[in-house]
Amino acid sequence: MALLDQIKQPHDVSQLSADELERLAEEIRRRIIDAVSHNGGHLAPPLGTVELTIALHAVFESPQDRIIWDVGHQAYAHKLLTGRADAFPSIRRKGGLSGYLRRSESAHDFFGAGHASTAIAAGVGMAKARDLQGGHERVVAVVGDGAMTGGLAYEALNNLGHLETPMIVVLNDNSMSISPNVGSMSRYLARLRAAPSFGRLKKAVQRTLRHLPLVGAPLVGAAGKLKEAIKLTLVPDAGAFFEELGVKYFGPFDGHDIPSLVAVFELVKDTEVPVLVHVVTRKGKGYPFAEEEPGKWHGASPFDPSTGKGTGQKSPPKWQDAFGEILVRVAKEDPRVVAITAAMSDGTGLNAFARELPERFFDVGIAEAYAVTFAGGLATRGMRPVAAIYSTFLQRAYDQIIHDIAIQELPVLFCMDRAGLVGEDGATHQGLYDLAYLRCIPNMTIAVPRDRESLETLIRGALQVDGPVALRYPRGEAASQVGGAAQALPWGAGEVLREGQGVAILALGPMVELALEAGEMLMTEGVQVTVADGRFVKPLDARLIRDLAGRHDLLFTVEEGTAMGGFGSAVLELVAAERLDCQVRIWGTPDRMIEHGSRQENLEEVGLTARALAQAISQALGSARHAS
Repeated sequence: MALLDQIKQPHDVSQLSADELERLAEEIRRRIIDAVSHNGGHLAPPLGTVELTIALHAVFESPQDRIIWDVGHQAYAHKLLTGRADAFPSIRRKGGLSGYLRRSESAHDFFGAGHASTAIAAGVGMAKARDLQGGHERVVAVVGDGAMTGGLAYEALNNLGHLETPMIVVLNDNSMSISPNVGSMSRYLARLRAAPSFGRLKKAVQRTLRHLPLVGAPLVGAAGKLKEAIKLTLVPDAGAFFEELGVKYFGPFDGHDIPSLVAVFELVKDTEVPVLVHVVTRKGKGYPFAEEEPGKWHGASPFDPSTGKGTGQKSPPKWQDAFGEILVRVAKEDPRVVAITAAMSDGTGLNAFARELPERFFDVGIAEAYAVTFAGGLATRGMRPVAAIYSTFLQRAYDQIIHDIAIQELPVLFCMDRAGLVGEDGATHQGLYDLAYLRCIPNMTIAVPRDRESLETLIRGALQVDGPVALRYPRGEAASQVGGAAQALPWGAGEVLREGQGVAILALGPMVELALEAGEMLMTEGVQVTVADGRFVKPLDARLIRDLAGRHDLLFTVEEGTAMGGFGSAVLELVAAERLDCQVRIWGTPDRMIEHGSRQENLEEVGLTARALAQAISQALGSARHAS
């Protein structure tokens, strides 16, 4: 029987011998690789934290002690060691385990997070609540070094040092977030890793361990005897930055050496002051393909573990790739254009831009709020900044969009990838709210391309606007042409693609293709439907809406976003304000969180399919006939 199958609760880990812990690490890696090879998902990050997770659970007593993970894709091993091994093959599948941490999924998941840099802040809150309630549990926040490019982590460290409440921060340093880390903190951590103390400490610990009986429970007890050896090898100046913030620094330590990690955590577990333990890990550890290209293997589609090659068919160009190619062309024509990303150069399609125009490419780290204000500063000097940020991550910069960009009417172009339903990443990553949260901002223009051709048209047009513009497009494949060749349209105008009568569909972006398919289905029932591409959410094409409302009894708006406050709401507001004689039905996502599953399953769940739309229109027409 596999060791992993014998682990029913985290406490069982502390009963294993040193050799068994090494075997357990290998078993965990095989389970992670097997599950991700079938389902897709994050691979390099969880492979790098296997030994760290084992050591944490060997020393701390979850759920009495609270281990908080910054971004759940570090925590696959944690899931496997906390009673979810049997369910692990279902990870990221509809109805299965989440790819992130969920408080509703396990008593060992103390804080859910799909966005980085949150763990320290949440941990400080839990530690202070413990103090106020007279508790004694330990609080441990595990934060990746990529998250240390985000300002929230420093705000939390600053407050932690001020409060002086006992808490442990584990800095998992693998030199990566998704793309390679950038910035001064990355260079500082690199210097700490290169310091002679790292080598001296490793040798001292190994020398001491050779003389200790590391079997079963004695592993933990014996590790405590290493405290003095560890203390003697630390140089006073190491981690001075954290010490100045009031957080005691220990490290750096080898994040793949289980006995050493156990010793370190035994040393600090009963701390009476804030402590930061710096561990050095390798992203993708144990799987050669992921070790060699950790960025590529941060998130993987289904693959053959023996070859590392994908098992799916080659797909048409994705939206982010189309965006990247277009932006390179545009930037070569216009020297004012610069590109900004928040640690997502690959995911946003900006790798080609970074290669071809490196002096005009800026990766600011996981710092979306800074990215927006930085873009604003560039814009004040005549540049045309393009901030490529996932829809779900742009939410983190909402104040900056209003305060720093919109109020000053600065020409910043926001290109929001993963806008709409994202599938397996689930509720934390669904890009469903951007239309609603941007539409209410004065001076903002919002447009949505339906295909690759219209994406280029809108990008070129947006860069001529003297004010902020937001473009949004979904995850997945981008069609080259939908509804025929795009017409030369005025800025702000929509387009009628098919004429019908009685009922009109006013769709937005990629939903235009869905609307055209629904129209084809309705033709078999003898229903001729008008289909139009709205293109602009703000300003609305009021003339197009008046025309559709004047010629049709029923108008369906279709958008891949929340039905509350989005495109359909804007159309309904116009129809109501002008007292147009037309019924409006809003077709979008419901007012609830949409959980993980495939993107197609997400679309089917909320009714954003051609068949569901055609059925809804048929039912509406039937009800109207019955009422008359």
